[in-house]
Amino acid sequence: MAPLTLVLCAVVLAAGTFAFRFAGPALRSRVTLSPRSEKIMATAAVVLLAAVVATASLTEDQSFAGIARPAGVLVGGVLAWRKAPFPLVVIAAAATAALLRLIGVS
Repeated sequence: MAPLTLVLCAVVLAAGTFAFRFAGPALRSRVTLSPRSEKIMATAAVVLLAAVVATASLTEDQSFAGIARPAGVLVGGVLAWRKAPFPLVVIAAAATAALLRLIGVS
């Protein structure tokens, strides 16, 4: 890909991203949603986030990632659910995966 094309693509992507981010606050007062729609959108956000977490933690190169990574994510998820401090969540999740890999569980 030519450098000019790459720069042009980056500029277009940046402008589109800015437009989407700007549209939310700008249109919030003009568009009214029903309470049911707002509840569905909130649920959809949680489902989308869960899908991203599941995909990222369970797969690697279109195959199962092994036991260590999902175990680390599970530990992090439980600690986050119990409202542990964020650095503790990250360190505990990474340490769990690293210890499992260290003892040979991949």
